[in-house]
Amino acid sequence: MSIGTMDSAGLRNAMVERLAADHQGKGLTLRPEVEAAMRTVPRELFTPGIPVTEAYENTAVITKQLPSGENISSVSAPFLIAEMLGQAADALDGLEGRHVLEIGSGGYNAALLRELVGPSGSVLTVDIDPDVTDRAAVCLGTAGYDDVIVVCADAEYPIEPRRYDLIIVTVGAWDVPPAWRDQLTDDGVLVVPLRVFGTTRSWALRRSGDRLISHSRRLCGFVSMQGDGASAIRHIDLADGVHLRLDEGEQVDEASLSGILDQPRAETWAGVSLPPRTALPDLDTWLAVNLREQYVVLSAQDDAISAGLIAPAWQYGTPATLANGTFAYRSELRWADKRFDLGAYAHGPDAEAAARRMVEQMHTWVEAGCPEPTLDVLPAATPDGDLPAGTVLDKRHSRLVLSFVLR
Repeated sequence: MSIGTMDSAGLRNAMVERLAADHQGKGLTLRPEVEAAMRTVPRELFTPGIPVTEAYENTAVITKQLPSGENISSVSAPFLIAEMLGQAADALDGLEGRHVLEIGSGGYNAALLRELVGPSGSVLTVDIDPDVTDRAAVCLGTAGYDDVIVVCADAEYPIEPRRYDLIIVTVGAWDVPPAWRDQLTDDGVLVVPLRVFGTTRSWALRRSGDRLISHSRRLCGFVSMQGDGASAIRHIDLADGVHLRLDEGEQVDEASLSGILDQPRAETWAGVSLPPRTALPDLDTWLAVNLREQYVVLSAQDDAISAGLIAPAWQYGTPATLANGTFAYRSELRWADKRFDLGAYAHGPDAEAAARRMVEQMHTWVEAGCPEPTLDVLPAATPDGDLPAGTVLDKRHSRLVLSFVLR
């Protein structure tokens, strides 16, 4: 039977089979209870107005845009939902009987959570936009999930009436407000797409007193948070279709960037041979930490890449440095015999040195055993002497400490 002739149940099961294969390809396992929930909840009831076949594609479905074209609400891609639910269930050793607060309402994820927590658990979903909460409430009711509580509020502040075993955030956050930590039970878990150095990861963080300690992380992308927790990213155009992302107060002399990509390109390679499953997002975090004073994030559009103007490792967010009129970035991979090498490209007066500096950090990461990042989130008032070892990044409400687990 072709996709075009399947009923919704067939499409749903086919989607789950693809998700299981996607997990396996990433070295993950789709938890049985998450698989069962995704086979049960009719996703098409949360994506009205689009063909049912599109509802089961592995992409986000945009549900609200601003007149400018900016996306501000969506039903997230199934693979990302499955990974984040898996993070939550892994960190809590299952979700049966748990009480959950979801921040960011689309309806579909709340329905999945309702299946996962079972009759003795509860789900409250909150969004700042009344259009979004009204839509979520209608979709949940249509799908038979009338006992999911839907609240319209700014979740930067406490949401009553209880503390939660799990808070799962489905919008991109720049910081962790005190309300999220305080609303968790003593060993509760926060799963949040947190933007650090301009790149977002879904972190599962377990509460321990006044701090949150990471349990797992996944690469992800979400529409940005609105309300008092919003924090805009600053973008600079490097050339047509090539942009720099500045997110942590970086200062850039924009005049020095004019025509920089027209200058000769230097390239340096690490001389390593790595397998496809190497966790390159972990490398990118390593580069952000160790090249912090010069660090920016590069993004590029298809036309700029196909024209050969730029060749980034990932068009939606590649580590880069900018200093003294010289620009360097992690390059596209160089493949041989189903393994790859890491490299850096650079433009400017110190291009060779800048590319070499970045590759030296890549080599150090590989020699250290490709260490994984860990994250501690502590209140903003925490004295330096009470912080764990690592690189400190101060946000509005919290102090983030990134470190690496050496193997």
